Amino acid sequence: MKVLTVVGARPQFVKAATVSRAFAERGPQVNEIIVHTGQHFDANMSEVFFTEMQIPRPQYQLELGGLGHGAMTGRMMESIETILRDEKPDWVLVYGDTNSTMAGALAAVKLHVPVAHVEAGLRSFNRAMPEEINRVVADHVSTLLLSPTDVAVQNLAREGITGSKVVRCGDVMYDAALHYSQRAGGDVVGKLGLQAKGFILATLHRAENVDVPERLETAFRALVECSEQLMPVVLPIHPRTRKALRERGLLDAATVARLKLIEPVGYLDMVQLERDARLVLTDSGGVQKEAYFFGVPCVTLREETEWVELVECGANRLAAPRSVQAVVDAARAALDSQAAFGQGLYGDGRSAQAIVDALLRA
Repeated sequence: MKVLTVVGARPQFVKAATVSRAFAERGPQVNEIIVHTGQHFDANMSEVFFTEMQIPRPQYQLELGGLGHGAMTGRMMESIETILRDEKPDWVLVYGDTNSTMAGALAAVKLHVPVAHVEAGLRSFNRAMPEEINRVVADHVSTLLLSPTDVAVQNLAREGITGSKVVRCGDVMYDAALHYSQRAGGDVVGKLGLQAKGFILATLHRAENVDVPERLETAFRALVECSEQLMPVVLPIHPRTRKALRERGLLDAATVARLKLIEPVGYLDMVQLERDARLVLTDSGGVQKEAYFFGVPCVTLREETEWVELVECGANRLAAPRSVQAVVDAARAALDSQAAFGQGLYGDGRSAQAIVDALLRA
């Protein structure tokens, strides 16, 4: 079986690492061809992941980052179509909800190549988010829908997608957290002059926050206030977030606060930061779950989340950046909360093996 895997962004590298390892365990049964679209092209955002996670080197590097949604998706589809004609895979495997996901799925289905979508069925029910459009489109053109949770399976059923094409396989990010947390032995926390459980970890990158000046300023000032009122805040800063903050003249606020702005980190350092944080503030879908995996309470800086089960069990709470005080209050409440961790919401840590089994059976 030949599988063409399409990746392009950091969360996809994490997910693909686990499945690529499971493919390798099957030996000659599976031949995986990896296409890296270049959606995240900077070394800190991409290259370091392939190195430290021991992901097989991509056979194709498209280098198509830094474009608008339409141009990026269109050029990705054009390049992937050419690769598909040359490689003639049995499956195209896509992950998550990025432009790379939708481009890979659309290019494949138009050439009648079956598509398997990892993280199928997630819904924020907010069509203003580009990610929501990407995941809905990918689901509705896929042959095999690999869903992480019962909620995701239910979402697909409401859209008329049922039967053997839907497989509840668990979450590959849980597989990754279990595997790579054993290797995260660096001292990134100590190098920052912090102690375990003595800081808040924050991430901020989604367009709905970064590209809307009022929300960006509110979110950033809330992080400054949390650092002053609660405990130090560490923010590995996404390049586009740094650019937006600089344009708004907000970076100076960090110099007078206990807010530590650091460059993007590799996955192993991020795992240590997540594991050792006392609280996580994020607008990332993946970081919400990783906080849960490590038993760390989370505040999501969005109006909604795809991972509703985390809100229901009290591990996560929503605090869209509409006011600084609302975010600070949510952070303080989360620090005092008693969430129900360890419920096995995301499988048993063998989701990648379940995905490979489903592909071989299909």
